[in-house]
Amino acid sequence: MHVGLATGFAFQGRQGGSDADFIREEIDNLVMAEELGFDSVWITEHHFSDYSMSNDPLQLLTYIAGRTKHVKLGTQCIIVPWHNPVRTAEAIVNLDILSGGRAILGFGGGLAQHEFAGLGIDMSQSRERYNDGLEMICTALETGVIEGQGAFAHIAKSTLRPRPIKSFEGRKFCGSLSGNSMYTAAKMGCGNMVLMLPQRGKDVAPDKYTEVWKEVNGADSSPPPPMLSGNFYIDEDGDYAEAQGRKYLGNTMRAAIKNYHLDTPGVFPTIKGYEHYEKMVLAPEAVEPYVEDFSKGAVTGTPQMILERLWELKEIFKPQGFFPHVYFGGMPKDEARKNMRLFAEEVLPELKSWEADASIDDRFLEAAE
Repeated sequence: MHVGLATGFAFQGRQGGSDADFIREEIDNLVMAEELGFDSVWITEHHFSDYSMSNDPLQLLTYIAGRTKHVKLGTQCIIVPWHNPVRTAEAIVNLDILSGGRAILGFGGGLAQHEFAGLGIDMSQSRERYNDGLEMICTALETGVIEGQGAFAHIAKSTLRPRPIKSFEGRKFCGSLSGNSMYTAAKMGCGNMVLMLPQRGKDVAPDKYTEVWKEVNGADSSPPPPMLSGNFYIDEDGDYAEAQGRKYLGNTMRAAIKNYHLDTPGVFPTIKGYEHYEKMVLAPEAVEPYVEDFSKGAVTGTPQMILERLWELKEIFKPQGFFPHVYFGGMPKDEARKNMRLFAEEVLPELKSWEADASIDDRFLEAAE
């Protein structure tokens, strides 16, 4: 079983220290992940707030590539509508070359209005930019040739130089899939990234992506097994772990509500393609009850309790790997590293020994041969 480590560069609520110090700490944690035995590290993309101070995952991962030897390098996620597809494809190729073919791609669509505005992107064009951009990028990474279409029709057909060094088949994923974005992801052969885990005991949403995949690629075909993320807190005292995990995941959700303007009614209906998000907007009195309930989704407990929950998730989703967040929600540096080390020492060895129906690591072995 492939096991990575995700970071949201989440300064949310953390006390003290400069932005620069925080970025350096986060990078050091991800470099240390290789020493601790994690198979991959994952970096998200956000702009203009301390919700997540990670504005260029490909740049940061290319730097990490130079400080590591083996760990795979994942994007969680590149927000496609915010980028010129040519520049994104070129940056991906550079990362893959300089890391010796260690890149894993995760793509997303974006939701925060202030991020679109600050980047000068019309949010009402997001869906078209996502679908057209994703198809351009994925096609270019396989063929070495990129050509504009749809929202990017003005881009002339061009050859990428340097060229891609190997196929990205089996190592590209999309997160938060919905609507017609599922069709483009399926067409491009992308797997699903499950970023938010269901609470224990609650029903799991139907797997709509497999239905779409079969519609696009044939009834006898199946999508790659998903990659699972989620938020984890581990301690020898299970009650303490639960209290801390809920606290920090609650911090994360409060910051998310603010970042995604989910406390501001009447805005989403004015944005093409995002109208359905209005049903997620919360009245002021509903925010804390929602945060309290959401915080129960943290995976917490002793090492054995964590492994038991991971086994349940393995049986539900049949993933090819996990990439948990073990520090989040403004967690102080020392506590974050304690959580990370304890997970690596007490959970990682057994978790990596589990069998998966398919593994992303096989793709890297095939490419090496």
